[in-house]
Amino acid sequence: MDSVFDELYQKYHHDVFQFLFYMVRNKEHAEDLVQEVYIRVFKSYDRFEGKSSEKTWLYSIARNVAIDFFRKQKGWKERILEKFDWSTNQVKDEYPIPEEMTVQREEIKWVYRCLQYCTMDQRAVIILRYLQDLSITETAQALGWTESKVKTTQHRSLKILKRHMEMFYEKEGLSSEKVRVER
Repeated sequence: MDSVFDELYQKYHHDVFQFLFYMVRNKEHAEDLVQEVYIRVFKSYDRFEGKSSEKTWLYSIARNVAIDFFRKQKGWKERILEKFDWSTNQVKDEYPIPEEMTVQREEIKWVYRCLQYCTMDQRAVIILRYLQDLSITETAQALGWTESKVKTTQHRSLKILKRHMEMFYEKEGLSSEKVRVER
């Protein structure tokens, strides 16, 4: 079990941390929650049936840990709406040129700002689909939903993000033609 646990940790701890960080928007809380995820994995790995991949199983546990965290928090809605720490933002691109990196960082900041207007479920879908690059099937497995629910939630999330991004662009006097929210 130790080697399997170590392997799971080595392969996925960064992804699980990133998912939880985007959910709770606090590095220290995310680090604590990652530990909670792996405690639950250690205790329940013998019950893992293999109906989904280990990665989606871990995301499912991480989502439940995040939900438990929010339930325990006083004023959890306010915590969800806290500002994102821009200094830790990561751009997932192979070899962008400096100008592209600047544009990407700005676009990512707009998306992060607009994520606060999504529900926790909508945010989870966006994080899993776009930041963790899971398929619709994998996202459905991780969340314990049907693929149809993932598609519907994703569609609604993207509409909300697009609407709020356009409003931010308007306020800043930028062209809203730049707003591209697609998959």
